[in-house]
Amino acid sequence: MTTSEVEVQDETRSAGGSKSPLVLVVDDFEDNRAMYAEYLSYSGYEVQQASDGEEAVRMTQKLMPDIVVMDLSLPVVDGWEATRRLKADARTRSIPVIALTGHALAGHSRGAREAGCDAFLAKPCLPDKLVEKVRELIGKRHGGR
Repeated sequence: MTTSEVEVQDETRSAGGSKSPLVLVVDDFEDNRAMYAEYLSYSGYEVQQASDGEEAVRMTQKLMPDIVVMDLSLPVVDGWEATRRLKADARTRSIPVIALTGHALAGHSRGAREAGCDAFLAKPCLPDKLVEKVRELIGKRHGGR
């Protein structure tokens, strides 16, 4: 998606054009992004996508999504550092981040939480499980809605 497409969608969202929660899916593998984005869209969410950690931080600051689904192994800026940056920024620190990674060791889960992730899901992750976790964290953020 080009920057101008993101700007148009951002304007629509901020003008009240969308009532669906916005999910930013961050993964460097296009097939993974597309699969999760399609399933989240099918489940009623508005979805934007980023392919690296730097783009994820920039898009989160611009779009202010309801939640970020963050792969931890990313190019440019990894998901660990991208999450730290989001949690250090007063504008974005309250946005939940779900770590979604192939690194399923116990230490990775702890490290993801230390970086600021609100939840951790190991790949391969069934789309239903991701949607369930997205719904849970958005509900907590918006007072149980």
